[in-house]
Amino acid sequence: MRRFVTDRARRAVAASLRASASSRSAAPSPLAPAQRRPAPPVGAAAAMAAAMGRAMSTAATGTPAVSLDTINPQVKKCEYAVRGEIVTHAQNLQQELQKNPDALPFDEILYCNIGNPQSLGQQPVTYFREVLSLCDHPALLDKSETHALFSSDAIDRAWQILEKIPGRATGAYSHSQGIKGLRDEIAAGIAARDGFHASGDNIFLTDGASPAVHMMLQLLISSEKDGILCPIPQYPLYSASIALRGGSLVPYFLDEETGWGLEVDQLKKQLEEARSRGITVRALVVINPGNPTGQVLGEENQKKIVEFCKNEGLVLLADEVYQDNIYVEDKQFHSFKKIARTLGYTDDDLPLVSFQSVSKGYYGECGKRGGYMEITGFSPEVREQIYKVASVNLCSNVSGQILASLVMNPPKAGDESFESFMAERDGTLSSLARRAKALEEAFNSLEGITCNKAEGAMYLFPRLHLPQKAIGAAQAAGTAPDAYYAKRLLEATGIVVVPGSGFGQVPGTWHFRCTILPPEDKIPGIISRFKEFHEKFMDEFRD
Repeated sequence: MRRFVTDRARRAVAASLRASASSRSAAPSPLAPAQRRPAPPVGAAAAMAAAMGRAMSTAATGTPAVSLDTINPQVKKCEYAVRGEIVTHAQNLQQELQKNPDALPFDEILYCNIGNPQSLGQQPVTYFREVLSLCDHPALLDKSETHALFSSDAIDRAWQILEKIPGRATGAYSHSQGIKGLRDEIAAGIAARDGFHASGDNIFLTDGASPAVHMMLQLLISSEKDGILCPIPQYPLYSASIALRGGSLVPYFLDEETGWGLEVDQLKKQLEEARSRGITVRALVVINPGNPTGQVLGEENQKKIVEFCKNEGLVLLADEVYQDNIYVEDKQFHSFKKIARTLGYTDDDLPLVSFQSVSKGYYGECGKRGGYMEITGFSPEVREQIYKVASVNLCSNVSGQILASLVMNPPKAGDESFESFMAERDGTLSSLARRAKALEEAFNSLEGITCNKAEGAMYLFPRLHLPQKAIGAAQAAGTAPDAYYAKRLLEATGIVVVPGSGFGQVPGTWHFRCTILPPEDKIPGIISRFKEFHEKFMDEFRD
């Protein structure tokens, strides 16, 4: 052991001496004489003694090089409930079931905690996968049997996409912003959706929407005095990312009594309160359709939000990844860019970032990690900085880039795949709407639960009106009441939900988030299991 410590110390000393010699011998830069550094004040003997002392001390005391006391405190502050303690417990139970199928009072774990459609049986869109397969293996395009296996428009689209990819190589790095031809296709899709011009130069393709959110928050936050207005409840990506960057989350509360409405008066109140504490609020996050709350904003409400950002000098961060998930006839999706242009605002008036992903919608390609952000209203100098940050990651994966272009430019009327594509799309969305309605009605039929309608997205966010005894039991267990409820639900039924405390909520209220994604034929069984558990739980803790 002693020899190991001595060798370790010698290596550290050698590295120190090399650094010292390099510092003394390096030629001074003729371009920056004022930046010349003097030789290190510590001599070689002192450097050797200090380095050996550090190495001997670390080895002798057994102090680990990395510990909870030494890592970045912002990492410890960061939390992400969607894959938190309840999910970890569920995974452990799943392993137990695999070893002994009769060990638990259920035979499977039902993951209703995360918007991961294909993990719960949603099928990928045939046309998208055909095109992707042909792009990833172009040799198929030269085989005669390919025309019998793939639709003609998928073959044509694959050729068109490959022509846009340098070297036709989907396994090669692309431009850091994404392949130019694919960005142009996405911009054309945005223009067709909104009725206003869009440019591929404003598109940054990313590995899902999350890296785009991280990138923008990294750009906007430089200290704890920089604040971001976020909805409560919110998707914990935002609170986690703000915490990692050392910023301040400025909460604004959605109104549960009005179907999770977003009131501009609430935004003004929270903005003024933050400014009174010396916080410079940089941006407003709006999630539409809502996650975890499932509401779809009305057009007039969106106009007020745009006006608010314009008047207060805020960047509008528009999370629009559920834009294809609308389940009510009296609502439709309007992008915030469309709203801003309708009001007559140009790039000179409002900095706006819109996020989209291939993980949601009727496509649900979470594992393919595709997405983009469209940035408008930023100066060329700031855009250069955004591009620099994107360049650090080299590029997003090319398969995800292709999927993003397909999502924003799917088959059109007259294409061979159009009818089958529409049948798949509408079949998935109508099934999701039925599942949302069935779960909503089931929750509202139970004592102690109220649940707003899921107008869009993939979730319900029911409120738990728990007996005082249940709250007391949770406190005795050292956990939040909704987390206590979620754990008991999991252990009794195998159903995994996320406690509302992981998303933020009005103090004194308790919720959970449940996806609407389990297969439609399993929904009745889930409802039955849930009802049985909930009724027993309420009886157990009845005041």
